[in-house]
Amino acid sequence: MTNYKTRELGKISDLINLENGKAFLHDALELTSCEISINTVPKGFKVPFNHKHKQNEEVYIVLKGEGAITIDGETVMVKEGSVVKVAPEAARTIENTGDGEFEFICIQAKTNSLEQFGLADAELC
Repeated sequence: MTNYKTRELGKISDLINLENGKAFLHDALELTSCEISINTVPKGFKVPFNHKHKQNEEVYIVLKGEGAITIDGETVMVKEGSVVKVAPEAARTIENTGDGEFEFICIQAKTNSLEQFGLADAELC
């Protein structure tokens, strides 16, 4: 058994051809601490509903394009390089407001579950 798992997703821009334009990594990499999705959505795309989570916060990392994330009725404009954290109980939706494809990563993890990070969780070997 190896201590790692890999998966080739291909070009990020090609994810637009998948259902909902996203690739979930939980099953692909057998993740045990979070869910990660890589998303590519076309011009004019908008999630047609609001949603919230029971226990997971989400972090959106915008890789390309422009969009809007509406959180509890407040719209936050985002672009390449923007990062946004959304608490579990907040109602949210996302849309592509730009002229081209909108690419972003979304990471879900249980709120207040991180005990160590950075150098505190590292050991030299």
